[in-house]
Amino acid sequence: CPGNGICKCRVCECFPNFTGSACDCSLDTAPCMASNGQICNGRGTCECGTCNCTDPKFQGPTCEMCQTCLGVCAEHKDCVQCRAFEKGEKKETCTQECMHFNMTRVDSRDKLPQPGQPDPLSHCKEKDVDDCWFYFTYSVNSNGEANVHVV
Repeated sequence: CPGNGICKCRVCECFPNFTGSACDCSLDTAPCMASNGQICNGRGTCECGTCNCTDPKFQGPTCEMCQTCLGVCAEHKDCVQCRAFEKGEKKETCTQECMHFNMTRVDSRDKLPQPGQPDPLSHCKEKDVDDCWFYFTYSVNSNGEANVHVV
């Protein structure tokens, strides 16, 4: 019972936080905690202290690595552009495809949310269809709601 329990009559009796026939399965979820505070980045299950990624695009010890994913900024650029400026590739389909986040307009870049807030935050600088830069932040709160602030 590798130090995680007591052997009685050839059966392991596990200490708290351990399970399995040999007490070799830790119930501690701390090793599965992703940087966003979610177990296995919300893309897997924590089994014996190790993430089992259920979304095949994601891998790594906390299911945070995705080789084929666009960055948060590139992924949401078209929707932010059509919601904020009524232009871009999704202009015609904006109300169908781009209502998945709350949007707040701000007057200047210094009014954008800054690092240090409780929710993970991405600062984005993207080019619009007119080849101009626009700035926005993207964050997801503890209720799973996405919030965008755009200049």
